[in-house]
Amino acid sequence: MSVRLILVTVPAENLPRILEIAEEVGVLDCYVASASRAKAKPRTVHLTTADANRQALLDKLQAALHNVKDWRISILDVAASIPVLDEEEDEASKSAKLTQAASESREELYEAIAKGARKNLDFVLLVVLSTIVAAVGLLENNVAVVIGAMVIAPMLGPNLAFALGVALADKDLILKAAATNLLGISITLALTIPIGILWPDGLSSPEVMTRTVVGFDSIAVALASGAAATLSLTSGLSSALVGVMVAVALLPPAATMGLSLGAGRIDLALGALTLLAVNIVCVNLAAQGVFRMRRITPRTWYKKAKARQAGRINALILLLLLVALVVLLYFNTPVAI
Repeated sequence: MSVRLILVTVPAENLPRILEIAEEVGVLDCYVASASRAKAKPRTVHLTTADANRQALLDKLQAALHNVKDWRISILDVAASIPVLDEEEDEASKSAKLTQAASESREELYEAIAKGARKNLDFVLLVVLSTIVAAVGLLENNVAVVIGAMVIAPMLGPNLAFALGVALADKDLILKAAATNLLGISITLALTIPIGILWPDGLSSPEVMTRTVVGFDSIAVALASGAAATLSLTSGLSSALVGVMVAVALLPPAATMGLSLGAGRIDLALGALTLLAVNIVCVNLAAQGVFRMRRITPRTWYKKAKARQAGRINALILLLLLVALVVLLYFNTPVAI
């Protein structure tokens, strides 16, 4: 059983309502930190909660504190609990567990996934370094080097952030994720096009050619990998993301497109672009499907309605793009040198 420690700091006059919510939801432990005798001082409530009721607790707390000033909720992970919590559950707990959205709360998911949409120096450096590694691996036909580039490339993060932004109707996150994804691809092309001009003979490498021919297996892998990435995050198993990064690599197709453009091979560049588009569309479509399945939605009814509308529109656009790509693949024949 996964446990979180939630610290709620509120003005003293709001303390009774916080204690009422804790009793309504049914937390494991509730403790009010001691404070000075001054009634105006804020109070901190320590709430220990499990997966089954964590999201309900957070939603109730935010609704109660919506119009209150100077409050904060902090969510802390609990590495272990002694004595060990009893795994046996009553019928109410089992019912709550079956209907819960995910192991990770909406707020925890946002904090974890939104980081992937940040355009900072670390992102730029990782894209630059992984692009150089990928270009060398592709041109030298070195599988191990290409896999290394896949692992260190930060390109999966913006796509998952985009899907979460749609699920939560967060326009700012959607725009930020789209801009970060575009920045990553632009940097990759800016670095690989000159390399392709200087090293045109490397295009005969099997590793390069693999990224210029797209099949229906590519769609299946991209859909499964996008779903696996989202499930690993919503379930709190982020270590599985390394395997996903290798399975649905976004950087090698982008690097291949740049190398092909630099060498003047527009036909190969179009094949790499198709693979890149397939991966991006499928990852976003699968991620949105998992977020919907796990019921990752906004807290307020107004934003829930906006999220449903945005989700339908975006899913329709992605499905149409996927159908167009499938038709293109059906009539496309592999290009040989």
